[in-house]
Amino acid sequence: MKKMGRPKGDNNMVKSYTIRMDDATLVRLETYCKLMNVAKSEAIRKAINDMVDDCAEIKNTTSLKN
Repeated sequence: MKKMGRPKGDNNMVKSYTIRMDDATLVRLETYCKLMNVAKSEAIRKAINDMVDDCAEIKNTTSLKN
């Protein structure tokens, strides 16, 4: 019998995480997602990656000054 469901890809999203947010933040997230035509999960992943990248850039810049 053939396997049912979504086919496995190279970067499977197997972890899930539940977050809480206030109404204003949810409205901002939904507005961003509609304007950019992205899913909420993709927008949240992008925001996390951008924050981590910014932090790494600050750390690298600070370590160069020492």
